[in-house]
Formats: sequence, structure tokens, C-alpha cells
Amino acid sequence: MTSTSRKGFSTADMEARGTHSPAPLVSVVTVCMNRPDNLYPCLLSIREHCRVSHEVLVVAYRFSAENLARAKADFPEVRFIESDEVRGFSENNNLALRQVRGRFCFVLNDDTELCSDVPGRLAEDFSRLPDNAAIVTPRLVNADGSLQLCGRPPYPAAFYVLQQWHLHSEPKDDTLGKNPVFGEVFPTSNISGAAFLIKTDVFRQAGWFDESYFFTPEDIALSTKLREAGYGVYVDRGAEVVHKWKATASRISPAVRPAAIRGSLMFFSRGSSAKYFLLAAPVWLAEFSKYLKACLRRLFRPSDENVLKMRTFRENCAAVFSRRTPKQIFIDSARRWKLL
Repeated sequence: MTSTSRKGFSTADMEARGTHSPAPLVSVVTVCMNRPDNLYPCLLSIREHCRVSHEVLVVAYRFSAENLARAKADFPEVRFIESDEVRGFSENNNLALRQVRGRFCFVLNDDTELCSDVPGRLAEDFSRLPDNAAIVTPRLVNADGSLQLCGRPPYPAAFYVLQQWHLHSEPKDDTLGKNPVFGEVFPTSNISGAAFLIKTDVFRQAGWFDESYFFTPEDIALSTKLREAGYGVYVDRGAEVVHKWKATASRISPAVRPAAIRGSLMFFSRGSSAKYFLLAAPVWLAEFSKYLKACLRRLFRPSDENVLKMRTFRENCAAVFSRRTPKQIFIDSARRWKLL
């Protein structure tokens, strides 16, 4: 099989490669925001199930000194990278990714757990995939075992707008009606940033995660960039990772949503001011309608919850046509919410 063109990537970014010890096959990278209750089950599952040669790098984001010292003592095999400045998902992951030594990177959210040697299985998949394969992602399940996501189909801008009006839901299973490449491995279009295995050299050439986005849609942006450069994206339906995102929603979510809206509109408009406006207008109307509903609820049923919703939707509206970066929007919003 012949390799596909890698055009469109920068060849810069020559990071230091680390120690003189033999390079592992897989570098596991996760980011944790001072949440040992998330991190410990994740790291314990890696320790128990990961049999392929690997290293584990954890970005300890805004950790307390006590929690960091305890984590280092409890997991001496893990390399902890301290991150105290305000950073988003992309920036924090990139701190670790620039130090990996493995042939593959296994990016994993801290609110996940392995039930088997998923990194080893996904790495083995590459031996049977075309040369241009770049990413294999596992099937994600909720804590109760129900399906959360199995691959992701194309996600055009129109779907994003419809989703803001609750008129579209992303399909959970992108393998339905498709023929596998082999076994339980299927082609897909996009990944979830919660868990995926990627060739390190491809990731490096792509410039790692795009730091223009603070929280979302860095995973879809990465998938899109790779596919447009001729790489293949796949999902292994037989590899399963538990993702407990509903149970571990971050306390900073009120500040995340405005930044996510701004980032998504930047991505889907692809640098076109006209397209940005066409997408932003219906998104702003969706958020403003939610704001009006919250105002009416507060009028007839005063409560702290309705006041909170009013404030949230008002900040979302302000973010839509903002000229600030997603990171600046997050920082400003987090300070208003007294989260920083």
C-alpha cells in the first residue's frame, strides 16, 4: 500500500525527545484539573490493564501542592507535568504531547477507565490498516454500560446550528450500515477527544492540537485537518473505554460554554467573515431565546437556578459576536463567576 500525501503540515516543532531509556510503543497522555477523584480510577485502570510497552504523562492542571505530592507518591511510574497558568484542553495536552517518546499517542480524558488493554489493541489495529491510517478511536460507553459514542460521522456547520436549537442530535454509532475494514474496525469521519490513539509523527507534523480552541471543537478540528491531508480515521468497535463525563461535569462549565460557542463558530466559518455571520446569527437567536425563557421563569417562579440560567445565557449571547479569543472569553467569564 502506498502512503497518502501529507501536504499542508508544518515540519517545525522539533521537541526534545526525553530520556535514554528505550522508547515505549505508546505514550498515554491525560490532563486533570485538580480532581484526584477522577484521576485515580483512570490511572489505576491503566496500571491494571495496559500491557503494551507504555509511558504515562499527566498534566496536573492547577493542582494543589498536597494533591500533587500525594499523586506522585501513589503513582511513581507516572510523569507529572505541572500546569499552573490558565490553559484549555488543547494547550494542556500539548504540554505533555511535546514530551512523548512513544510511536503512538493515546490521548485519554481523566474521567475515563480502561477495562482491557485498549492502547495495545488499537496499536495492533494499525498493522492491518492502510499506510495512510492516522487515528483509531475506541467505542465510548457510559458508566452504566450504555453506548455513548462509536465513531463520529461528518459534522457540517448546519448540524452545529441545528443542534443549538435542539433540532439535531449526533448519532451515537457511526458504524451502522457500514462494512468493516477488518474485524470490528470501521472507517469514520471524526473522533472524540475523550480517547483516541494516533501516530505520533503524524500528530507532530499536524502541530498537535490547535490551541486556537479553548474547549471544543479541537477533536473535530484535528480529524478534519487529517482527513483533508489524506489521512484515514477509524473506530474499533471492539475496544471499549468507560467515559463518565456526565457524572464528572466540571464546576467551570458556566465559563466553558461561551468559549466553546466562540471556538465552534471560528472553526465552522473557516476564516470567512460572511460565513461567520451567517452561522452566528441563528446561534445568537437560539441563546437569546433561552435567555428570554429564563427571564419568564424567573418572573413567575423566582429562584437562584433561574437567575443562574439568565446569567449563563446572557454570557453565551455576548460570546457569539465577540472579537475576543475563546481563551480570553473563558478567562473573563471565569473571573465574573469567581472561578479563577
